[in-house]
Amino acid sequence: MGKKFFVSDCEGPISTNDNAFELSGHFIEDGEKFFEIISRYDDVLVDVVRREGYNAGGTLKLITPFLKAYGVDNQTITDFSVENVVLLKGAVETLKFINSTMPSFIVSTSYQQYIEALCKRTGFPYENTYSTKLNIDSFNLDPDEAEKLMEFRERIIRNPEFEVLDNIFWKEIPSMEIGGIMESVDPVGGEGKKEAIQDIMRRFNLKASDLFYIGDSITDVQPVRFANQNGGISVSFNGNEYLIPEAEIAVISDNTTITSLLADIFNRYGSDTVRDFVVSYYKDPETALEAGFINPKLAEKVLNYKLPQVEIVNCDNMDSLIEESTKFRREVRGEAIGGLG
Repeated sequence: MGKKFFVSDCEGPISTNDNAFELSGHFIEDGEKFFEIISRYDDVLVDVVRREGYNAGGTLKLITPFLKAYGVDNQTITDFSVENVVLLKGAVETLKFINSTMPSFIVSTSYQQYIEALCKRTGFPYENTYSTKLNIDSFNLDPDEAEKLMEFRERIIRNPEFEVLDNIFWKEIPSMEIGGIMESVDPVGGEGKKEAIQDIMRRFNLKASDLFYIGDSITDVQPVRFANQNGGISVSFNGNEYLIPEAEIAVISDNTTITSLLADIFNRYGSDTVRDFVVSYYKDPETALEAGFINPKLAEKVLNYKLPQVEIVNCDNMDSLIEESTKFRREVRGEAIGGLG
């Protein structure tokens, strides 16, 4: 067996944040509503229109001129991120445990300032992360263009039709001097996450068949497919309707201990044993946790929390898993963030 490695999305499987949504809500007028509209537009571009060259997570590119217009700078993003990291129960312990047993990485669409803040909070090595680079200070904003962006924001909220947004984001803003800020941002989402995993494999001489990937949203579809196609393990953690149909295993949980357990089984015994465990866990969780190959300390920690729901995704349970997981993610992450793609 080759050397196993662990890759996790951040927002969802590790933290309950959506940092870009929270930044927008705090600094942009009607920012939560504004972000939700842009996020839905992003989902349509990826899942319906399938626009060439556009990756999931593009919302983090599209909102940058508006953050600039409302006075946000690099330090503001850093300070806000440091003050607003909200971790899932067990996340620090999970990251420390898995990182001590196999090469571990965070591949996130989030802005790098948030990932830096999360790494400081958890002790996870920042050099083992990939995230969306944003240097908002390297762009100047003319007052007339700032005023125009304010008008665009109002127009988007008043009339959030696809054609309106398409015109603003691909014709009007690119013709402005501040349009360069969008070109400078390359969100690590969708195909970008898959490319990050391939970079990890090159850097550390790892094989795709030895990948354990865990995510929760539309930005994780490509890396999950990559894991599936190459014999690795893919896990949806409180995933939404975009990810569950793609993932091999669905987890619904308010804490990360089950991630530690599944990753440990994968690291020591491989993909087939993980699948066998999930099948037996679905039938009888407590008996499955007593199996001889299970780390007893991890089993005890899983039992100390409310038992998570863990299932192999198939045609028979897919709809119910989507319904249950979507409902649960709203409870864990809040109605607004839980409803984002």
